[in-house]
Amino acid sequence: MRNFSKLLSTVILIGFTSAVSAQLIDEKDVSITLDMQPVLELEMTTPNQIEFVFDDISEYQAGITQYGSTILKVSSTVNWDLYAVGRSQTGNRFWDQQTSYGSTTNSISTLPISLLELRQNTANSGGAAGTGTFTDYSSAFPNASSPSGSNSLFVNNDGSATAPGLTGKYIAGHSGTSGTGDFMAGGSYLNQTGTSSNFYYVMDYRIMPGLPATFPNAFEADGTTSENITAVAASTLGPAATGSEYAEPGVYTMYVQYILLEDQ
Repeated sequence: MRNFSKLLSTVILIGFTSAVSAQLIDEKDVSITLDMQPVLELEMTTPNQIEFVFDDISEYQAGITQYGSTILKVSSTVNWDLYAVGRSQTGNRFWDQQTSYGSTTNSISTLPISLLELRQNTANSGGAAGTGTFTDYSSAFPNASSPSGSNSLFVNNDGSATAPGLTGKYIAGHSGTSGTGDFMAGGSYLNQTGTSSNFYYVMDYRIMPGLPATFPNAFEADGTTSENITAVAASTLGPAATGSEYAEPGVYTMYVQYILLEDQ
């Protein structure tokens, strides 16, 4: 009888253990989607309007410089290029004349947008594909005695925002096929230290009319062909131009468009 009781206890224990091991399982899945949107962000700090008022003879000779007027900050997950292009409301390569202070036989109101000069604090490290004389705006502003297109603003002949070609200026990166040193790799100014980085640019502006006011540092997009008042007069007035033309006094406006785009 004792042995039977012992055997029964063993059977009951085994049965209990088997019941505990029979675990119930209920499974449900959650689908996870990864959507990585490309980020291409240009942050700009600048006054709404930058004014150049020439009311002193010395300002005509030395020009007026607006230092650090625009700060550009780039954040991107893709390869990128950054350029500036001069534009007008009339859609051509000349300033919009808002007011005239009086015209004469030799005064010219078609002022080339390229008379505005830019200077960037950080050189373009992605302009290896450029074939022009100047690939960016990092040069020092030239003086009146040595006219140069090193800093003249890029302007398309048709007044559009089309990106510069291989001979045009870029602030960062350049025209061409990725892989030839013409682009800036993705990154952000937030990860940089200091202001001299490939994602942080401080822009200066200068206008120097000269005496007479012919804007000697105005050059076409390639940076080598002069677009000063004498050149404009020759193209608009024809062979009859005498070379004694000067900028007509008045109020003029234009705007600089900064464009950040993916390098493809």
